[in-house]
Amino acid sequence: MFNEMSKSGALRPEYEQIQTWVETDGVASLLQRREEAEALFRKVGITFAVYGEGGDPERLIPFDMIPRIFSADEWSVLERGTIQRSRALNAFLADIYGAQKILDAGLIPRDLVLDNPAFEKEMIGVEPPGGVWSHICGIDVVRTGPEDFLVLEDNCRTPSGVSYMLESREVMMQMFPSLFSDGAIRPVDTYPDLLADAMSALAPPRCDGPPTLAILTPGSFNSAYYEHSFLADRMGVELVEGQDLYCENGHVWMRTIRGPEKVDVIYRRIDDAFLDPEVFNPDSVLGVPGLMDVYRTGGVTLVNAPGTGVADDKAIYIYVPDMIRFYLGEEPILKNVPTYRCELPDERDYVLANLSELVVKEVQGSGGYGMLIGPKSTPEEQAEFAQKIRETPDNYIAQPTLALSTAPILTDDGLVPRHVDLRPFVITGAEPRLVPGGLTRVAMREGSLVVNSSQGGGVKDTWVLDTGPDTRQEMPDA
Repeated sequence: MFNEMSKSGALRPEYEQIQTWVETDGVASLLQRREEAEALFRKVGITFAVYGEGGDPERLIPFDMIPRIFSADEWSVLERGTIQRSRALNAFLADIYGAQKILDAGLIPRDLVLDNPAFEKEMIGVEPPGGVWSHICGIDVVRTGPEDFLVLEDNCRTPSGVSYMLESREVMMQMFPSLFSDGAIRPVDTYPDLLADAMSALAPPRCDGPPTLAILTPGSFNSAYYEHSFLADRMGVELVEGQDLYCENGHVWMRTIRGPEKVDVIYRRIDDAFLDPEVFNPDSVLGVPGLMDVYRTGGVTLVNAPGTGVADDKAIYIYVPDMIRFYLGEEPILKNVPTYRCELPDERDYVLANLSELVVKEVQGSGGYGMLIGPKSTPEEQAEFAQKIRETPDNYIAQPTLALSTAPILTDDGLVPRHVDLRPFVITGAEPRLVPGGLTRVAMREGSLVVNSSQGGGVKDTWVLDTGPDTRQEMPDA
């Protein structure tokens, strides 16, 4: 198991500053500062709604003050690999809603795409502005060795977590400015501007001036509502609900105290089914009637485009390396985790015979729900999943249990290793860009492999080191 703080038993150079910091300040002092950090998180409202819990579902996401650190060379691999993957996924989405060349070539089973619940037939023939479907793509990456980065899953629909990335950095800079004094840590606070620039660059054809941007939220009861309001504030755009918008004369209009204001680009944080009751779920009260007609006729840009969820499917994930070769003519920089499709008889038989050693996931699942972690499961849980797989085999995939890398967290006993993953965010406007950081999620419990916030995981700041003069971060006055 790879410990990211050490290599061959020796402290890695990237973590020397952290080791000195911990030894100088002392564990007791840092634990006290952690309480102050948590108070800051609570003050600004950084909580996460956990559905299914009794009482008040809002809870503070555990924050660990020990950053996860990548060297410039390590990040270069992740940057090239995630951008490559995002480009291929965007090409795939454009193709399956257009010429469907990859299906005609037989590289992906036709029914796996066209019969997928997330495939939106209403999007066939639609060409989003700039040809971009997934403007914000979160690529979940795990590490199993010094040079071994693997993609765990893709998030092309509405990837969340960027607010925790930004707030974790802000809290660390506020509490420990000396750690950033040499300017060697690349900044992440450019994300809101990068996103606004990308949205503006892909304004719809009938936009006749500087585009007006907005974020569409389902409301304050959504688990990620804090992130919606946070981003709207940082980007300087309006946060709206469906009831604040209406469609007329081929445009989307926002109700304001100054009268109607045209909206050109909408970052939608609601699912496809609720976007437009005239096209999708007729019972939706969260969306905007007529929105899809305006979208299809070039009156508004939707970020991300409807129908992108098909690329999040864990059975589709298996074929992303083929997409990279087919659309880009390149070899994948980042590898997939070996994956078994339970709908295929031979692979299903293997999974059923090895449930105690595999991780089983629902193909449309997210947030750590609908999973079986074989080595941590009971015989009863394995029997339950075996029955589910037999009943609906096309609903499940399985993967080997990976020896995820660990990064240090702060405890009463000092620094101890815990498993981590990473969600970097690729933003595509005129060109794809990767923010030099990401959402590092950490399993707070010893031995746990589940890092999802919905399952009790925490977050930590992610540092990308770069001593080049062009990327040094200017520090505010301490």
